[in-house]
Amino acid sequence: MTKQYIFAGFGGQGMLLIGKFLAMASMLEGKHVSWLPSYGPEMRGGTANCSVTVSDEPVASPMVEKADAIIAMNRPSLDKFESHVKPGGVLVINSSIIDRKAERDDITVVYCDANKIAEAVGNPKGANVAILGALMAKDPACSIESMVEAIRIELGERKARFLEGNKKALMAGIEEANK
Repeated sequence: MTKQYIFAGFGGQGMLLIGKFLAMASMLEGKHVSWLPSYGPEMRGGTANCSVTVSDEPVASPMVEKADAIIAMNRPSLDKFESHVKPGGVLVINSSIIDRKAERDDITVVYCDANKIAEAVGNPKGANVAILGALMAKDPACSIESMVEAIRIELGERKARFLEGNKKALMAGIEEANK
């Protein structure tokens, strides 16, 4: 089994971080992974995306042209990457700030009000983790337990105080997508 993902948004929206979360969670479950970041020189406010490959076999190339699932956190990312979802794949759109619907009917589309979810659980900076939860509801690449442990590991001791808020955002994103 090999699955490929693209997480895209503005710099500062945490797309590279949730890519790391997925890669770490998959490694915790014994999978082979690659994580490839891509961002403009302006970083915060510019475009940022990463691709993640999760496989039972060693990953030959980190490049992802067609993904099984894509998260688009902003309109430019949706415009750029919608066509990169494989037929039958999943596209998760941050409906908090994206003002258009998906144009494809051969994929599963999830509209996630990620910013609102994050605010509702008391973690306004957790929109990225809320939308990751929405993706996990439709395309469970790993267990929730592995994802929570990956978040704990990636946050480290210095940012451990953010773990509970991120767990709440993750679970609320899953719950919202399952409605």
